[in-house]
Amino acid sequence: MAGEDALFQRFGKEFKRGDVLFREGDVGKEMYVIQAGKVNITKKVRDTEKILATLGAGEFLGEMAILNNKPRSAGAVMAEDGKLLVIDPKTFEAMIRGNVEIAVRLIKKLSDRLQEADEQIENLLLRDPNSRVVHHLLQIASKRGKDTPQGKLIAVNLEELHGRMGLTKDEVQEAVSKTAKARIIAVVSEGIVVPDLGKMQKYLEFLEMKERFGD
Repeated sequence: MAGEDALFQRFGKEFKRGDVLFREGDVGKEMYVIQAGKVNITKKVRDTEKILATLGAGEFLGEMAILNNKPRSAGAVMAEDGKLLVIDPKTFEAMIRGNVEIAVRLIKKLSDRLQEADEQIENLLLRDPNSRVVHHLLQIASKRGKDTPQGKLIAVNLEELHGRMGLTKDEVQEAVSKTAKARIIAVVSEGIVVPDLGKMQKYLEFLEMKERFGD
């Protein structure tokens, strides 16, 4: 804790919900490490801001613009009040050169993000809203689902889902309701429970077949 306090004293800054950290197309001058709070990563699609991801404590963002010296490929907005470390390029380079563990963590995180981008592209190729929602929930449950007696529990906010998949709130709600009615998922107060990942995968394949060949 003392180490974190010292870092915050040197690099920390507090932000309010709605504060814009950077916009898509901006020149990248610093990266951020989230100590508390959440940040939405956004991208403009057909004149509409879509939420690509929501990052929490321990995550970092903005490093790509420093690494490749190109404009920001996405925007970042505070989803709630928070505390962030603001790291300039020189400090970032010194951290990477002086700490192998930080460098390895960065490489792993960048690899994870590339995989997530591939999955998001795959999701956007699905035209049927039901398929998109089921595909997205299956990916989250497989990777970050919490084991419970009822199945994999995922803490998802239905208000955020539509922005990530290019769907309306009504489309997301309808897809979740249909999937719950088919007993593939269960909506609970903590989020969504997936009782059987294998069954959900087969249900997704059924939806994809239905989309390709019709009813």
